[in-house]
Amino acid sequence: MTTTHTPPRSPGPLSQEDLTKLVAGHELTEIMLAMPDMQGRLQGKVLNAEVFLERLTDGVEMCAYLLATDIDMTPLDGFALTGWEQGFGDFLVRPDWSTTRLLPGRPGTALVLGTPHAGCTPLEVAPRRMLQTRLDRMRELGYRVKVGVESEFVLYEQGPEGLKPAWGHNLDYALHHPPAATDFLRRLSDVLHEAGIRYEALKTEGAPGQVEVSLTYTDALAACDDYTLYRHLARELAQRHDMAAAFMAAPETGVASGLHLHLSLWTPDGEPAFTWHEQQDLPPLMEQAIAGLVSGLPHLAPLYAPTVNSYKRYRSHSFAPTRYTWGMDHRGCAIRVTGHGRGTRLEARLAGADANAYLALTAYLAALTHGLDNALAPPPPCAHDAYQDTRAIPVHRDLAQAVQYFHHSTFANNLLGEDVVRHYARAAQAELDGHRTHVTDLERHRGIR
Repeated sequence: MTTTHTPPRSPGPLSQEDLTKLVAGHELTEIMLAMPDMQGRLQGKVLNAEVFLERLTDGVEMCAYLLATDIDMTPLDGFALTGWEQGFGDFLVRPDWSTTRLLPGRPGTALVLGTPHAGCTPLEVAPRRMLQTRLDRMRELGYRVKVGVESEFVLYEQGPEGLKPAWGHNLDYALHHPPAATDFLRRLSDVLHEAGIRYEALKTEGAPGQVEVSLTYTDALAACDDYTLYRHLARELAQRHDMAAAFMAAPETGVASGLHLHLSLWTPDGEPAFTWHEQQDLPPLMEQAIAGLVSGLPHLAPLYAPTVNSYKRYRSHSFAPTRYTWGMDHRGCAIRVTGHGRGTRLEARLAGADANAYLALTAYLAALTHGLDNALAPPPPCAHDAYQDTRAIPVHRDLAQAVQYFHHSTFANNLLGEDVVRHYARAAQAELDGHRTHVTDLERHRGIR
């Protein structure tokens, strides 16, 4: 008797036709319809796959508080979108079928990302929609955006006295790892492959327990989709092994974890617009982009530094910037020109590990577009210690300062729209309110003698 063997399905996106066949063959029984919230988490519903394809393909209703809540999922007032006065009604999350993929660790489950709508209109305050709006604007100017994501987090083990870093010393670029690091990185590699998320490198970093993952350079929206799912999967994987993956900007005093976004512009025929060779001047387009970033980003900080903790990462000589500077292959600057030839790109180093990638890139592209629209000229590049460059604007000292600047900025309101600015200013204020009455360990340490 001859038997046939069905080869394993290759990782990556599924077409709607593939999805329908898998459901019909009972290989797929659940569909997770998810949307990124303001904090960059995937939120949504796990749905019966047959029912979903029979009558829910136009979208699924979810409570609008998903875009009007804090990190603890507290329903908040003060948003135009929804609140207690409006009764926290629903919006419709419409699936984006191009994002469909099988979920590792959940046999028989597919993930589909969706966009919240009010009626037939996408909600402009939804993070993924905000990025799509900026990408549409770049296409009007004649450019596609490509992005590479460089993500850091700290891996903790659950010990008898609570959380402790999974290893206790600097393993930056190390190739000989303790078992905890080797095992976790191997499992993470497998999970990313199963999810169809391509990465360039996994490495240990400078702080105890710190990991860096570099995802493959790709189109901007796909890069943020991959990053958001990667962060979800990394946390889930850690929890399964009694560990915690901390995506905080400053998980401990003196430790900084970044979310560095490498970005470049490309013409519709696939040619890089930032091509640069050493000993030559930078392309005028790249200079305008840099000028927009260093002049515009001080206005948009709550989008890439959204928490109280974000601002504890900005310390002198920490590899996190303290001023809005730019430089050639300079890791002390906010904007680093890196790469060579066709691979030349801008690395924005302002966002920490707590940032929502969609919102951070929205801010970067809004500022960059401003530079292109107005043919701005950048200040001179930093060629010395960037932390001592007193000519440059300092990064905001805390979230309270940043949100005031953002909320009242004509620049931010004109670029993003008043509704978007008001929405994210309210979210930042909720973050501040959550800290205002909380007594910290440092206060107790200093106050109890």
